[in-house]
Amino acid sequence: MTMLFRAVGSAAVVTLALAACSPGTTTGTSTPASTPSSTPTPTITTPAATTPTAVPPSTTPATPARTAANLTKALLALDDLPAGFSLEKDDSSDDADVVVSSKDSRCAKLVAYTNADNPPGSKASAGQSYSGGAQGPFIDESIDAMASPAAVRALQKSFMQAVAACRTMTLKVPGEGSSPISVRQVSAPQAGTDPVAVRFSATSGPLEGFEVTMVTTGVDDVVVAVTVINGLPEDIDGATTTAAEKAEDVLGTTQSGT
Repeated sequence: MTMLFRAVGSAAVVTLALAACSPGTTTGTSTPASTPSSTPTPTITTPAATTPTAVPPSTTPATPARTAANLTKALLALDDLPAGFSLEKDDSSDDADVVVSSKDSRCAKLVAYTNADNPPGSKASAGQSYSGGAQGPFIDESIDAMASPAAVRALQKSFMQAVAACRTMTLKVPGEGSSPISVRQVSAPQAGTDPVAVRFSATSGPLEGFEVTMVTTGVDDVVVAVTVINGLPEDIDGATTTAAEKAEDVLGTTQSGT
């Protein structure tokens, strides 16, 4: 899931985050993505010499499919964040060489998730990064539309299993080097449905002290992911809760599985 690396892919963000870490520096009723109009079976009358009469089709509008454009409207805006935040430039070339790897076969699924452009099954995606200043926090949000609420639940379950199975990976950041990172499932903000939170911490090497927390949660047929660097627990909880609530409000959804 590139929401992890959109936040760490910028060399400038990594440098600022590492400097800040250095000593002496302070997811109800399911709503399908598309509801076809139903056409009642034509009703035929059979008295002599009468013409069969077809009942006109229903005029109930279909629910529009998710698109990158309407997902973008559901992303956090600066007005949704505390004062002092700014939008980060979206430059996909920044994270081209940011990769996670592991020699442990138990980490294979998590490596695949974190290196993928989008989570498996994503039908449309939108994302944005935000900076809280030179010391952070740095926040990234992405929203991915899945085929259904059931697909969201399946993805969340698979991601949680991948996190639970893996303990250590290696993070490589261009211009900064490579470091081993610990993988630890942490308590997730109670936002959306089936929330999963994981913390990646560089334990040694050039990235030592670098820490990333990612939360994914379901909101009906979409997955909202929030990644935070150099954030306090209240930053993680506040950003995730606000992001899930806005997605529900803007997209007209109910929380997945409720």
